[in-house]
Amino acid sequence: MWPLLLKLFLLLLTAYAAGILAQLFRQSAIVGYLLAGSIVGTLLFNYATVASVAELGVALLLFSIGLEFSFQHLKSLGKDLLSGGALQVLMTLIIVTAIMRFFIPTSQAVVIGCAFAVSSTAIVLRVLLDNAQIDSNRGRMSLGILLVQDLAVVPLVLLVSLIGEASTLASIALRIGKVIAAAGGLVLVFYLMFYWIIPWLLKREGLFANRELMILLAILSAMGAIGSAHLVGLSPALGAFLAGMLLAESPFATQIRSDIDAIRTFFVVLFFTSIGMLLDLGWLATHLHLVLPATVVVFLIKVLIICFIFILLHVDNQVAIGTGITLGQVGEFAFVLVAAGRDGGIIGPELFTVAVSITTLSMFLAPYMVSYAEPLAEKLLVWMSKQPATTNVLQNEPTVCKKALIIGFGPAGKKVANNLKSMGVDPEIIELNPSAIESAAKEGVVIYLGDATRADVLDHAGIHDAAVVVVTVPDSRTAASMIRMVREMTPQVKIIARGRYHRHITLLEEAGASLVVDEEQMVGQGLATVTAEHLSETDIITMACRMIGKRPATDSATPETESNDPAPQTASTT
Repeated sequence: MWPLLLKLFLLLLTAYAAGILAQLFRQSAIVGYLLAGSIVGTLLFNYATVASVAELGVALLLFSIGLEFSFQHLKSLGKDLLSGGALQVLMTLIIVTAIMRFFIPTSQAVVIGCAFAVSSTAIVLRVLLDNAQIDSNRGRMSLGILLVQDLAVVPLVLLVSLIGEASTLASIALRIGKVIAAAGGLVLVFYLMFYWIIPWLLKREGLFANRELMILLAILSAMGAIGSAHLVGLSPALGAFLAGMLLAESPFATQIRSDIDAIRTFFVVLFFTSIGMLLDLGWLATHLHLVLPATVVVFLIKVLIICFIFILLHVDNQVAIGTGITLGQVGEFAFVLVAAGRDGGIIGPELFTVAVSITTLSMFLAPYMVSYAEPLAEKLLVWMSKQPATTNVLQNEPTVCKKALIIGFGPAGKKVANNLKSMGVDPEIIELNPSAIESAAKEGVVIYLGDATRADVLDHAGIHDAAVVVVTVPDSRTAASMIRMVREMTPQVKIIARGRYHRHITLLEEAGASLVVDEEQMVGQGLATVTAEHLSETDIITMACRMIGKRPATDSATPETESNDPAPQTASTT
């Protein structure tokens, strides 16, 4: 056991070092993982040992992607982007398959077409975030297409597996029927678990706030979905994706995504290192004169397809070309698809090596293409004399409205939310207590359940779209941790924090708060105001009594016969 752990440690250490090196050269860390597997992985392990564990990484990756695909999220993309993304995958699949059909059999061509239809979500989003371009027109269009591509991975994997398992239309139809029936049964089981049983458990007092139990629940949810899919004869990746997509509708999805992230990262790194073990660097070096032109051809095909689709959708030419260049690479899921084709006996070792080499080279060039997409698009437009290319505006695009994000939905958070709503602002809430769900529903505000000290929770809640963040958490140290994370992710955002104790004001300011509301000072001012009003009311009563010649009653026990008024004159003296 200990020799195995030592080898695993060395593999991960090499992947970590290669990832850092890749970042220094403005590459994705994924490229470093691939190189680490290619250089060191083959010396430490045989492929079968790592691949069996790496398959779990793919399933966990699809589980986390499924968590992003709530039906509301898909609806927010708009029908144009959804249809455009689906059309891009379909057109790329058909065109690449048609071209490859001249060189290889149809079944193999379909596998390559499926693999090259998807782009790299990990690389594109990382570069766009680093360049502060995620909220640009190009960034939003790219994000929409990438999400649709990720969603298409599941049917593409299913298509590849069907090609490998069936040879007649009847057997394919039978297999599809079995898959649909099994998937329907899984969806029913997952629905009962994720919409009824798990929410009932998590609403027990203190359970959701217990981080250990939540992490175990996240792992059990993912592993249970993967194992259930395997038991009914489905792809574990498909089961994981279905479970994640159903969980995405749950208010607990944000925190579960955060808790599963660490273990997912571990297995995903193993997956990419296992793929790197299949990359023959010597073969790539000797065949670069063939792999490089093939990579360029794939890039041009994808760019032209994306530009054509966006022009049909009446998108500005510069945005269309820039988005096409941004998404022209082949992505990490190509490894999953060609591996499925190889495991199904559709493609042989030589074609597999070619596909892996093209994908790796494409991913290596991807960061540079994403970074320079806009300048290249502008120069192309000028060269083609289509338009001056001085703007970057999406036609008929609505103005993006910045939002207010409130962390904590206790009495203070509710008061802030109600006041903002009265001013026409719809705030969004991050809260750790599940009991806040009903309150938020009554108030009509969007709520994300999760720990706001976690970057992925803040990211899912849309921290990058927030104009102001209000931290109402009473514990100053917890609030300071939240403020530091918010400030690290969005340096320009305005952060207003609640300072429960005056002695902690400096702590919150040093953490990055733009403004701290001193609760003790406000309470003191409020008490002083009420006291002054009370004294003022007493003075008015005293003055009024003096004006009518009476002394105000100061003691309810004073006899009514006692009076300082002079005795009235009586008629008996007459």
